[in-house]
Amino acid sequence: MKIECSIEKIREAISSADRITGKNLTLPILGAILFIAEGKTIKIRATNLSLGIEIEVPAKIEQEGTVAVKSDVISTVFGSIQNGTVSFQLEGDMLRITTKQNTISVKTLPYDDFPTIPVVSGDSFSIPGKKLIEGIRAVAYSAAVSDIKPEISSVYIYPDQNNLVFVATDSFRLAEKKIALKKVPEFGGILIPFKNVAEIMRIIGEYTDDVAICFSKNQLSILYESVYITSRLIDGIFPDYKQIIPKEFTTNVTVLKSDIVQALKLSHIFSDKFNHITLSVDPVKKYCAVYSKNVDVGENNTILDTAISGLPVEVSLNHRYMIDCFQSIHADSLTLSFTLPNKPVVLQGVSDQTFMYLIMPMNR
Repeated sequence: MKIECSIEKIREAISSADRITGKNLTLPILGAILFIAEGKTIKIRATNLSLGIEIEVPAKIEQEGTVAVKSDVISTVFGSIQNGTVSFQLEGDMLRITTKQNTISVKTLPYDDFPTIPVVSGDSFSIPGKKLIEGIRAVAYSAAVSDIKPEISSVYIYPDQNNLVFVATDSFRLAEKKIALKKVPEFGGILIPFKNVAEIMRIIGEYTDDVAICFSKNQLSILYESVYITSRLIDGIFPDYKQIIPKEFTTNVTVLKSDIVQALKLSHIFSDKFNHITLSVDPVKKYCAVYSKNVDVGENNTILDTAISGLPVEVSLNHRYMIDCFQSIHADSLTLSFTLPNKPVVLQGVSDQTFMYLIMPMNR
């Protein structure tokens, strides 16, 4: 192998690949990045078996070849050298990296055991990268962190008329985001593991043009420009969440988003170790308050300026679950809808019905 390429471009590719490498003690090769020099590009590949990436970087190739190096070493090297041009040359089991200021030799690893990145075939569709990330980001924080129930430790994506719907739940709260598309494909729904969606969001970033998504029963791929991402899919059934969404509400409260965010920040100071807060609503007295108490700190009761209709209600909620959803509500005002004290509370932006958030009440 003997190549020359831009440091800036290869540094960015190595950084993306490094985040995906695995820390598997029984398969140390998963902690490596594979470099494949052929044609007019160098392919940079990494995988942890659940998530994989391949990025092509333009390069001047004098001699084709393949080499694997430890990810932590090569990423640290490229994080420490200046921009410009870099050349790679394989000399025995050492990869010599040369820049204007540096000559570095890095020990290589046998690459025969490096896993292949799957070529996914099956159903496919395109979506602007910005909209894909918007849908995932709006709900991902509601997914279960534990793998005990993999079907809810995931983001569920399915088509519904003119929308692509993104849903996540950990059984205590649920977020749903609808993204309108000109052409919505027909498919049965896919479950992307929670651990993978964070990296997918980071890699795609602010990319606005279309990305091509292809998926089979167990694998998904995302392709755009010179980046190819693969992800394992969960083989399971997402809960029929629509059954728990109340069809009618007895109480509705409309409040400025900034007001309730401020009230929740204050209430958190006095909430207990379970992040417990109480919402009290009395339409007759035109009263809506956020209350919290911690025996070691004190207590707080904040009255909100709201528009209220319906019946009186008092419900206990998890403060953190409440505050999480505001990143997905872009309207200035929001509506909290209640049924009974032991039934879910539903939050939606007043001027944006594409996002819905449901929180289960806490036991007192």
